[in-house]
Amino acid sequence: MRGIGAATDWVVAEMEAIAATSGGRMTVERQSFIQPVASRIPVPTRITNVIATLKGTASPERFYVVTGHLDSRVTDVMDAVSDAPGADDDGSGVACVLELARVFAGHQFPGTIVFATVAGEEQGLYGSSFMAQQMAAASNDVQGMFSNDIIGASRSFDGHKPDPFTVRMFLEGVPTNVTAAQISLLQSTGGENDGQARQLGRFVHSVAPYSLTGMNIRLVWRRDRYLRGSDHLSFQGQGYPAARFTEPRENFNHEHQDVRVEDGVQFGDLIEFVDFDYIARVTRVNAAALWGLATSPSTPKNAQIHTTPPGTLSGTNLTTLSWNANPEADLTGYEVVLRETTESDWTSAIPVGNVTTATLDISKDNVQMGIRAMDQNGNRSPAAFPRPVA
Repeated sequence: MRGIGAATDWVVAEMEAIAATSGGRMTVERQSFIQPVASRIPVPTRITNVIATLKGTASPERFYVVTGHLDSRVTDVMDAVSDAPGADDDGSGVACVLELARVFAGHQFPGTIVFATVAGEEQGLYGSSFMAQQMAAASNDVQGMFSNDIIGASRSFDGHKPDPFTVRMFLEGVPTNVTAAQISLLQSTGGENDGQARQLGRFVHSVAPYSLTGMNIRLVWRRDRYLRGSDHLSFQGQGYPAARFTEPRENFNHEHQDVRVEDGVQFGDLIEFVDFDYIARVTRVNAAALWGLATSPSTPKNAQIHTTPPGTLSGTNLTTLSWNANPEADLTGYEVVLRETTESDWTSAIPVGNVTTATLDISKDNVQMGIRAMDQNGNRSPAAFPRPVA
């Protein structure tokens, strides 16, 4: 067997060997479905994702997902016969996912972590769309998702200086799945920079610093590269916070190309253009992010900022916030985080205790606020951006 079928079998065998080291906490499945005729799918086609799930020990109902896509392509996207090596796009992402599964399998985490290789990305994100839809149908509380797509090259081979210590993280602003009314609310509260993906990016930036990973994370406030997309879009479409990691500068001679030499230039997504040390560093970023998410408290739910003034006052400079209590047994309390509206990240935090409401003598007109949970080890959750309620 050759092609994606052989690759799928190999990944399953690797994941099952990894799961055998987990003490029964990790399970592996082939998630297969028949994709009907659609864009870039000329006939009904079986698509298979390989999913390894490391079940959480304290709050397994919250999920963190990391993916790479197993399929690749040549110049003609409808060519299903020619060899498409796919070393960078996206063998690099698959290698990252496998290594993360191997490292994490021997440990226990409060939250559940899902390591997946998805298929059909090049044809239209079909594998990840099905996976995200299935998780949403099962009411899985996915609190963070990372797509690793094209994370193999620290240099672009086009004359530009190599950048071996930077990885891009793409973070959407206005959420994919919002309604027109919700967009209007974002506009009236200035919340365009406070969607779930942006909060996820802020968290990752705090728990995966250069001193720990050897990498600088370049946060790009855009859904993906200009007018393009990857598997994180499938999860954003279900309302989940999701982001994409990718190398600093792509070279399109080594993506989506027939393997050939033309005018002395080598085309094709070949392994000789992959930097394995760079992949290892990007994998460290993912590991720090997932470890931080799965060991910290979950993001507070139902965060609200109350807008009805007390008594007969027409307005107030006080701000009242409320949220649901977190389920974690080792929780010590919550913090209200603050920043000027012109700041990119939270700049201060006010401890408010182990409560579910707090009133601050701070005007909501001037700053952005969020709520995050803290446990007895000092771990802090990603911040929840409150929605206004009367």
